[in-house]
Amino acid sequence: MNKPAVDQIRTIDRVNATLKQRYNRERRFRRFGLAAVILGLLFVALMFLNIISHGYSAFYQTRILLDIEYRQEVIDPAGARDPATLSAADYAALVKTALRTLYPEVKGRGEKRELYGMVSSGAALVLRQRVMSDPELIGSRQTLWLPADDDIDMLVKGRIDRNAPESERRIKNRVLAWVEQLEARGAIEKQFNLGFLTGGDSREPELAGIGGAVMGSLYTLIVTLLLSFPIGVATALYLEEFAPRNRWTDLVEVNINNLAAVPSIVFGLLGLAVFINFFGLPRSAPLVGGMVLTLMTLPTIIIASRAALKAVPPSIREAALGIGASRTQTVFHHVLPLAMPGMLTGTIIGMAQALGETAPLLMIGMVAFIVDIPGGAMDPATVLPVQIFLWADSPERAFMEKTSAAIMVLLGFLILMNVIAVILRKRFERRW
Repeated sequence: MNKPAVDQIRTIDRVNATLKQRYNRERRFRRFGLAAVILGLLFVALMFLNIISHGYSAFYQTRILLDIEYRQEVIDPAGARDPATLSAADYAALVKTALRTLYPEVKGRGEKRELYGMVSSGAALVLRQRVMSDPELIGSRQTLWLPADDDIDMLVKGRIDRNAPESERRIKNRVLAWVEQLEARGAIEKQFNLGFLTGGDSREPELAGIGGAVMGSLYTLIVTLLLSFPIGVATALYLEEFAPRNRWTDLVEVNINNLAAVPSIVFGLLGLAVFINFFGLPRSAPLVGGMVLTLMTLPTIIIASRAALKAVPPSIREAALGIGASRTQTVFHHVLPLAMPGMLTGTIIGMAQALGETAPLLMIGMVAFIVDIPGGAMDPATVLPVQIFLWADSPERAFMEKTSAAIMVLLGFLILMNVIAVILRKRFERRW
């Protein structure tokens, strides 16, 4: 046997000797990768479980059943049914009277203060709204479910340990006994908290809702979409299909790519300096917030749109030009429809990024305490991430529940938007 053949056999033997070892290394690498994926999913699942366990109870509110007498001497002594008089009446006195009737043995001033504190201050607002909508209620008697105070709400939901010593909980033994009496009579229960989804912010945790923040986010995203999508698509079309290749277009492309990595708070500072200080637009308005988020999302949309245009095969352009179509007709009649699914996917991802932003909106005043639900893009408003930021900084324990529930709603919107992006990509994607 000649020497080359011997060398070849020796090489094969060495390869075979290390083959098992290389296969083992490959299997270990796969196991490490799988373990990393499982560990990441586990942490995400733990995060979701923690948020849900703290926030699901915010969708329910504790209410107390009270027998309310709409006394005319309290609501409308003159009997004129004047809206101003009805609006300014002391409806809290009606709630206090119902509580004293329920517990006639309570006499001391301190005990009465504790008794009145069982019901939320929002109960008076409920009575006021009912009388303003139907003045014929004056002089009648009705049994109503009225919202309980946040401490009572936490107690009924199990967030406060009833077995803990009195010094270690916010609820005193006397109030705890009253609550247990109400539970025995079926006069206190948890009901679906529609006000959390439809109401505005409040200093009282049991009255606070995300309705104003949701509407603010909606108006802000509408402004962002109306501005960023056409501008981003037009920019991508020009740069990819019409712009000459020179140093200026190269400079624009480099700056677009760099803007995608700029911290979002810089766009907030730009919006504060230009839109508010220079142009004099109102602070805390969704219009300004949408314009700031447009600046932030434009690089993402432009980059995604250019990638979608590049994915269209050159043969499409050549075929259109070959049958006599102009450059503009080729782009708008053939290339753009084929690239639109990718553009829409990039736009939705950009909108999801804008929905979760807080820092740029803080700079333009959308951190303000807004009670009223905005009716348009020019009304003062806040957004969901900022609302979460405000509630997370509140000392009341009930606001922790509200914070987790608001995060659940925000994550729900983000997941929905990403699902829509995946569906659009799968629905309109074409393979070449």
